[in-house]
Amino acid sequence: MRFSRRTGWNTEESDLARAHRLRRESGLPIADLTASNPTRCRFSYPADLLSALTDPRALDYDPQPRGQLAARRAVCAYYAAHGVALDPAQIVLTTSTSEAYSFLFRLLSDPGGEILTLLPGYPLFDFLAALDDVRLKSAPLVYDHGWQIDIAGLRRAVTAQTRAIVLVHPNNPTGHFTKPWEAAELAALCREFDLSLIVDEVFLDYSFGATPQSFALGLDGVPVFVVSGLSKIAGLPQMKAAWIVATGPELAPALDRLEVIADTFLSMNAPVQWALPAWLNSRIEIQRQILSRTKANLAELDRQLASLPEVERLIAEGGWYAVLRIPALQPDELTVLALLDRGVWVHPGCFFGMPDSGWLVLSLLTPVTDFRSGVTLLVNGLRTDQAGNKSTI
Repeated sequence: MRFSRRTGWNTEESDLARAHRLRRESGLPIADLTASNPTRCRFSYPADLLSALTDPRALDYDPQPRGQLAARRAVCAYYAAHGVALDPAQIVLTTSTSEAYSFLFRLLSDPGGEILTLLPGYPLFDFLAALDDVRLKSAPLVYDHGWQIDIAGLRRAVTAQTRAIVLVHPNNPTGHFTKPWEAAELAALCREFDLSLIVDEVFLDYSFGATPQSFALGLDGVPVFVVSGLSKIAGLPQMKAAWIVATGPELAPALDRLEVIADTFLSMNAPVQWALPAWLNSRIEIQRQILSRTKANLAELDRQLASLPEVERLIAEGGWYAVLRIPALQPDELTVLALLDRGVWVHPGCFFGMPDSGWLVLSLLTPVTDFRSGVTLLVNGLRTDQAGNKSTI
């Protein structure tokens, strides 16, 4: 059989995945500090949540490429709570933010075009880019008393083939919210090189301070496409509902083309669309639970790390993750394997595009008692003895 080059990935089990599987199969305990699925993190959901799927209107097949109007109006109401007035016509529903990205890559780029991304970042774009026949180029987020976009690095990455910049607001996993001065610099860059801006706002509601402004407000003279969905906003990744909000110049032709793309797949199902307003309306309680836990876990992490000055917890402004900077004494994958032997499971920073040594990433969604015991195992594993020699790790 002949396969396409775009699917020529190495699908062999990695050393880390194998070690984790073998420990799990052996029945040995694992304190999971990578948990990212809220439905498995012991949050409390409304008992009648699934009743929204029984709306009798879902029995009628009425394909709407941009999505049912009632669902798009509910998305508008969500943004109204963020101080953004939208028309339902600006919204295209998708089954996931991954699908939204794919639609936008196809809208904005011919095969071989380039999309700019920021690192660190979530390891999803490589696969999407390969499947949509576009190339990724990266520019760094830099850390200096907080994360910042390297605007000069982005400028150097732009070529004649560049079509768009992807921004995650707040970034995953760093928790960096784009500041107004960064947004202004990005807008100037997009106008200069005729680029579009794709902004992922799935973690927008999970700020450790005041909630920053949504990019759905738009940027002067820049085509901006905001993607988000129920996965994070309502803690419902299994319901498969997301959207694109389109703003900026040439809005009408962009939406017309997006409608054709969406009409080609018609991937949204009717029960979820009719249920979407109810689920968005119930988001506040699950968000309250998630924010309470992430803040409590962040405080516990800081408390335990106070006894380990050689490890720095980097500033995070929101999201579900914490980034640790550790002594770069060996590849982080070896550190993670050694920590797994102690019974705690974390991400190496290289998973998110960080250097191979010196970085660990922890989820803040883990239930509080499990998180506390996991961090204790982590700190003990990373602790340096009084002589300055590395412990058993």
